[in-house]
Amino acid sequence: MIRKDELKDMARKVFEKYGLSEEISETIADVLVHANLRGVDSHGVLRVEHYIKRMKEGGINIAPDLKESNSSASTSTIDGDNGFGHYISKKAMESAIAKAKTEGIGAVAVKNSSHCGALSYFVSQATDENLIGVAMTHADKIVVPFGGSESFFGTNPIAFGFPADKEEPVILDFATSTVALGKVLNAKEQGKSIPSGWGVDEDGSDTNNPDEVAALTPFGGPKGYGLAMVVEIFTALLTGAAFGPHISKMYGDYDKNRELGHFFMVIDPDKFVAIDTFASRLDQMIKELREAPPAKNVERIYVPGEIEMMNVKERTVNGIPISDSIIGYLRKELNRE
Repeated sequence: MIRKDELKDMARKVFEKYGLSEEISETIADVLVHANLRGVDSHGVLRVEHYIKRMKEGGINIAPDLKESNSSASTSTIDGDNGFGHYISKKAMESAIAKAKTEGIGAVAVKNSSHCGALSYFVSQATDENLIGVAMTHADKIVVPFGGSESFFGTNPIAFGFPADKEEPVILDFATSTVALGKVLNAKEQGKSIPSGWGVDEDGSDTNNPDEVAALTPFGGPKGYGLAMVVEIFTALLTGAAFGPHISKMYGDYDKNRELGHFFMVIDPDKFVAIDTFASRLDQMIKELREAPPAKNVERIYVPGEIEMMNVKERTVNGIPISDSIIGYLRKELNRE
């Protein structure tokens, strides 16, 4: 176990050793540890080694010059200059929040970015301001389309955040694949098998061995496949980024910029109904969901994102479980001359 502040400090210092500014390093570390706290270890500090490898080989700009172009009072595009997606996305959500506070809604499309980490972080920026947040991003092909035998879309996650009153915000963050690729990588890191239905091998057959996974499956069959296409339209076609098979690989082509697109939208509920009314009614919805009768052999019903928030509270007190190999890598980098 390691304390969240210690883990974040280690990650931040590693990025700073490679020439990133304090602000960018702080943001990346904050997003990564946010994921670890929520129990989404696949998007946590496990990724540091990968980011450093891509950065060292020239696939990420360590000193990007972000350029935002406002197309209306409520919309804009940001060119991320191929910097770290965590930093670019945080800036984009800050812009969308500012627009929503004055216009009621704010939407920002991002191009020329890289992997941005857990989307829950960015929609939480909105809920912290009593606003509704939406975030989407795409990735290189790894998911087979429904009925297909070869991958076409990425895991293409989407996230929503809704502010409550006395309850924690409702944060829903999910990949449109059955699972995120990071969960397969995390299982591989820990030497564990994966459940059936997560991925297929080169022949398109289901496999429980993370080393054999050649592609992932869309969740819910045609529904996940359709939603993956919707996310791709928002993050690729709307931003001018490449789509599907035309996106450079995350694990490979380390010397090339990813040139990914993201899409962020923020809505001020107070422009539709009083925020106090909205938040208190969400509290009521949460309460009634928890009181709904569970199915046989089910303890109780959880609200979307509730288990992750329980993890945050538990890991904040007791520490974050991190494998020895990851901690060893961070310490090795910190001791590097």
